Order: sequence, then C-alpha cells, then structure tokens
Amino acid sequence: MKRALLDRLQAARAEKRPAAVVTNLKDGRQTLIVDGEGDDGLPLTADQRTAVAAAIQSDRSGVLKQDSDLFVHVHNPPLRLIVVGAVHISQALVPMARLAGYDVYLVDPRKAWANSDRFPAVNMVEGWPDEALHSLAPDHRSAVVVLTHDPKLDDPALGVALRSSAFYIGALGSRKTHAGRLARLRDSGLEEESFGRIHGPIGLAIGAKSPAEIAIAILAQMTQALHGAPPLVKADPLNPGAAAAE
Repeated sequence: MKRALLDRLQAARAEKRPAAVVTNLKDGRQTLIVDGEGDDGLPLTADQRTAVAAAIQSDRSGVLKQDSDLFVHVHNPPLRLIVVGAVHISQALVPMARLAGYDVYLVDPRKAWANSDRFPAVNMVEGWPDEALHSLAPDHRSAVVVLTHDPKLDDPALGVALRSSAFYIGALGSRKTHAGRLARLRDSGLEEESFGRIHGPIGLAIGAKSPAEIAIAILAQMTQALHGAPPLVKADPLNPGAAAAE
C-alpha cells in the first residue's frame, strides 16, 4: 500500500467514515473508496462501485463476485449503540454491547440515574433524548434502544430514531404500552409506515425475566437485525405439531 493511500485511510478511520481499499489482484493497483468516492489509482466501473458499496454496507471483505480480480478490504467504523435510559437493564446491556464491539452512548437527563457510580467509563450524553439523538446522528451502523418507560423521554427519542437510518430501533414495554406509544407517535405526525421499524416489545421472545436476561434478548435481536437473519422459529404451545414464527 502506498503511503499516500495509507494516510488517507488513516484519516478516514480517525473521522469514523466507512471506507474500503480495493486491490486489483493481477497488477496490485489500489484505490480507496470513502463516501462512495475513489481516486484514479484503480478506476472502477459503475457496477464495480455498486458492488463495493454493498460490501461496505454489509461489512464484508473479500473478492467481488462480479469481478474475481478485485479484492475489497472494508474498514468500517465501530458499530454504535445509543441507549436512552440509565435503568437496570442498561447496566447489563452496556457491558454486553461493548463485548460485542459496540461504541455505547448512554442518554438520560436524570443525574440521579445517569452517573459514573452506576455506569463507570460510559459515554454519557447530557440533554433531552431528542436533542442528544440529533447530536449523535444515528446512521446505518447504529442501534437505538429506548428503555426509560417514560413517554416524555421515550417518544421524542423514537421520533428522531425513526427519521434516521438506524439498523435497529427497540422500545421497552408491554404490547399494551407499545400500542399507546404508537398512538402518540401517530398523533405527533410521524408516518405510520415507519412504525414497523420499532421492535416493541423489545428483544427476542426467549422468556427473559431479569434485567440481565432482557439485555441478552435485546442484544440478540440487535444481532439478528444487523445481519439480516430470518426470524427464529419456535414451537407453538397450542399446536405442538406446528411452528410459529418469532
């Protein structure tokens, strides 16, 4: 790799911008793709650029299926998890998400809940959730989890999240609570077509009870959404011979 290209790659990584180095395996020529733009070191066709963009989106390095002479090395910024609500579930979810490779940001204006004693070494974001989310600007590598159970905090956060490209949006609460939440979001002017993006009740239905178990269910559902995995299938207790989609 030439020094100039390496310097540009390091700059893109420092700015946490999605990037990829494309190498021609036959002659060694390379180009750096950042925000869809490359250089003249290795000209790419429109179809090749589309394939590289797909590799960046899916976070998968490898030889392009469309052109076996080109190898794409993806350099994506870390995944982000934005947690709204410094609650007991968050205390379990934050370290779990870190282990899974997420940069975690905790949003809660309530100082009695959001403090370094309860959440040591966590990126705390002050301010109301809608303001904080506007500042954090969730993108396609971001998950937003809303856990306060307080409409004054949850609803504004969901409003911003639904207008973003976050790959996962989840909200704590029962089906009845979620139905009321959707009614309020509808009254606020949000398009009903977007409501299907909210996972509510949050987490995979694995029978979780404790805060730690609920955190596991949330992280599992985030992983499922990230990788586009199909829904889980479980036995239907009312019809043991059939299967019900999760």
